[in-house]
Amino acid sequence: MIEVVLDTETTGLSVSKGHRIVEIGCIELKDQIPTNKTFHCYLNPQRKVSEDAIKVHGYTDEFLSDKKKFSEIVDDFLQFIKNKKLIIHNAEFDISHINNELKLIGRPIINKDSVIDTLDIAREKYPGSSISLDALCKRFRIDNSRRKFHTALIDCELLSKVYINLTDQKEPKLNFQAEEIINTNNSIKTDYCKKIVLPSQDELENHKIFMKKSLKKNI
Repeated sequence: MIEVVLDTETTGLSVSKGHRIVEIGCIELKDQIPTNKTFHCYLNPQRKVSEDAIKVHGYTDEFLSDKKKFSEIVDDFLQFIKNKKLIIHNAEFDISHINNELKLIGRPIINKDSVIDTLDIAREKYPGSSISLDALCKRFRIDNSRRKFHTALIDCELLSKVYINLTDQKEPKLNFQAEEIINTNNSIKTDYCKKIVLPSQDELENHKIFMKKSLKKNI
């Protein structure tokens, strides 16, 4: 299964007050393992960044002034997330901002059915506990010392590890199958396979004899 961990940074909290996206980060996962495919960009929001937002992510108006506009990266972004589940912490915030950007340039919005919100999973799993990304990193002993500011790719990296723990997949999923799977180029895939080895008739008979002897000894 292909998924994308996604995070955004913005000029402020509320779309209704005209706030815009200044950074998008995405990390692709296959069976919850990073594939090394990422999408990342800083954006010129075409408005001032609020002081509160600068305290969160550190991106100033000057830094963002020469960056691309959302309309210039939208095709690459949509291609990267196409037909993939989006893993987002507090998805309502990020999706509202992404859909606002899409609406501003007349593009179809992202369907919320394609989104998994790790905040909802954490809220259900740990009711009454702190479920911020930092709190979950602490709970699962994930090193978040690089998170001096909220930056999209670092947050995606941390969330990918949190997500595995939230879904109780502490180890990568293995693809167990009864038969080897062959690629279109006739090479064997590197996924783990389980081969089912059945005992021979002689082995079955020997096992019956062994069990009878064991039972006699114990009577």
